[in-house]
Amino acid sequence: MANIRPFQIAVPESKLDRITHKLALTSLPTAYDAEDTWAHGVPLTKISELLDHWKTKFTWRDNQARLNRVLPQFITAIETEKFGTLNIHFVHQRAQGKGAGKKSIPLLFSHGWPGSFDEVSKVLPLLTKSQKEEDVVFDVVAPSLVNFGFSDGVTRAGFGFKQQAEVLNKLMLKLGYDKYNGDLADTGLPLVVQGGDIGMGISRMISLMYPEHCKACHTNFPRPMPPSGASEADKQPQTPFDKHGVTRNSWMESQGMGYWHLQRTKPQTIGYLLEDSPIGLLAWITEKLYDWSDAYAWTNDEILTWVSIYLFSTAGPAASVRIYKENAGDAVELVKKAMSQHIPDVLLGISRFHMEPVQPVRKEWCKNLGDLVFYNEHVVGGHFAAWEAPNELVTDLRDMFGPGGGAEGICGERSGVIKQ
Repeated sequence: MANIRPFQIAVPESKLDRITHKLALTSLPTAYDAEDTWAHGVPLTKISELLDHWKTKFTWRDNQARLNRVLPQFITAIETEKFGTLNIHFVHQRAQGKGAGKKSIPLLFSHGWPGSFDEVSKVLPLLTKSQKEEDVVFDVVAPSLVNFGFSDGVTRAGFGFKQQAEVLNKLMLKLGYDKYNGDLADTGLPLVVQGGDIGMGISRMISLMYPEHCKACHTNFPRPMPPSGASEADKQPQTPFDKHGVTRNSWMESQGMGYWHLQRTKPQTIGYLLEDSPIGLLAWITEKLYDWSDAYAWTNDEILTWVSIYLFSTAGPAASVRIYKENAGDAVELVKKAMSQHIPDVLLGISRFHMEPVQPVRKEWCKNLGDLVFYNEHVVGGHFAAWEAPNELVTDLRDMFGPGGGAEGICGERSGVIKQ
């Protein structure tokens, strides 16, 4: 296709030398004597371990080669309404195997913060390959959001969820997924969007702005507003899963929101640390990986690869946190509508993972987000579902769109909506 070029990550040696130099000059704080050192932030022992691994064992070139080998990557120019032309980096893998071709579903996978396009790595082979004739398979597109990864950055204010949605909608159209794949009678099902964290907000914004193209949304990060009045469901005792979710919410509100307040109000201030200090960026991200996951056994290489993608990103790590500020102010009402209110004409699927730190108070509230055709709860996994629990996430997508699922035959009658 025109102006769509294969892409290989190739970080210049000068950038690697700069990181090596900075790591050699690192000064760490003194040890902090506390019963639960994680309650105060990332423990010195953990950062010291990661620093030593970074200096002596971690090889970016090996991890760069892995990304280039397992992820088919491309880059293309997208013209925006107010921010000029932006080069967008993305992973694109078409379905393979028995269910490929006309039966495959275009799936736009949007990452969050502090994730990246790499979050698709574990689910990509599961989504695009089938073992049985009846398996539903997907054509997967996983972009680097603007200001993230190897997509361009912007230097003017005002680039929030709405603008990210514009770029990704145009990307899918450019790839030939018009609704999102031309004549539905010939090509089967229209676009599905999937996302958690920031990716949820962008997926929901696409659902709100482009329902003529996007016909279904699946998220592992539902953020419904409470109903305006008490319903019969609200009078019933909470389920054990919802009670656990309230506990996670309470922890997040009291212990985990410092980053959000800073990035939402003063992103430029924290940006200096993230841009200039590899260890500062490492600590800032590592805290979230541990606090928001379900005791996932992060390897040192995994953590350092995630951090390195930010360090070597086109726009730089400081650019990635600006989106929190961009979704405040004048944009807040539109963002709230996209994230937390009812969106018609787009089928909705929800997967909840029990260690997600931001949970609906009641599962019934999720029905207020749209035409809910799929809902499932998992007692494994946390915020990074595609990385922590890839099999569970993919199974949910197959169940939602496969035989007997609420979104089976999405172009036809909506018979699978979960009633209030």
